[in-house]
Amino acid sequence: MVTVLSATPIFVNGNPVTVVITDECPGCVSESVHFDLSGTSIGAMAKSGLADLLRHAGILQVQYKKDDCKYPGTTIAFHVDPGSNPNYFATLIEYTNGDGHLASVDLKQALDTDGWQPMQQSWGAVWKLDGAGSTLLPPFSLRLTSLDSRKTIVATAVIRVGWEPGKTYRSVVNFNP
Repeated sequence: MVTVLSATPIFVNGNPVTVVITDECPGCVSESVHFDLSGTSIGAMAKSGLADLLRHAGILQVQYKKDDCKYPGTTIAFHVDPGSNPNYFATLIEYTNGDGHLASVDLKQALDTDGWQPMQQSWGAVWKLDGAGSTLLPPFSLRLTSLDSRKTIVATAVIRVGWEPGKTYRSVVNFNP
């Protein structure tokens, strides 16, 4: 989560705007940081009546600060990628409290008593596991490790038997904010 503090002064109202960052593109631009903000976010930073001018101003120089993600009373959600099937599983991980960066995500299948399989970060907050030709056996438990704090939590059997691509499954856990 990032709070944009200011941008091109002639157009902005001076009120910070908080946005959730879900993806990065290393090497996309020569600058050290690059945000593609929605028109709504850009408009919220504009002085009254100048939203369209700010939206069409092109590249804006902004000041920002990183904030911890805080979703009070909300548990982590796992949105199963529409391309998932019995041999391939991918999930978008949403509403993660804390630093917002996951160092690793591991999956445990139903009959696996002690084996966690490391998932790969596909893009943004999407993590995937290819069964390499083997059928993956639900329910799945997911173990998440935070990058900055190194804290680990487990969403036990969060993806149940009969799971469906495109559906969202709620855990009962989250990192402490």
